[in-house]
Amino acid sequence: MLTKGDPHYQIDNLDKSILTALMDNARAPYAELAKRFAVSPGTVHVRVEKMKQAGIIEGTRVQVNSKKLGYDVCCFIGIILKSARDYPAALAKLEQLEEVVEAYYTTGQYNIFIKVMTHSIDELQQVLVHRLQTIDEIQSTETLISLQQPIDRDVAP
Repeated sequence: MLTKGDPHYQIDNLDKSILTALMDNARAPYAELAKRFAVSPGTVHVRVEKMKQAGIIEGTRVQVNSKKLGYDVCCFIGIILKSARDYPAALAKLEQLEEVVEAYYTTGQYNIFIKVMTHSIDELQQVLVHRLQTIDEIQSTETLISLQQPIDRDVAP
């Protein structure tokens, strides 16, 4: 049996086709996919289960339109820590901020790069001044406000 994250499972063209179809519509019935790819529904089921066991498919989720929920401001913040050893403590504090929707430990100018979503510029200012910049482990930040997101896609299988 394959274990989670099994590095030995190699996807083939059928797996790629199934992944692409599921990435487009995660609720697509296996019977529909089977018909499209000229295989049995059981084959689609087995392939999906193998990719889940291998850690290639980590689950399904609802994709939310943040603008429709009133989140009009998206920004990226580069964070420079006082010391590299401050990373775990800073990350734990960043996890507590609901406005932080993504975080990356990076090389280059910043130790951490985060994506923040707020309802307004005023709300962003409050997050920056009263929540983010009060984290002791942070030496400095640089904020880049996103004007639009012309490309939004997952990696191709």
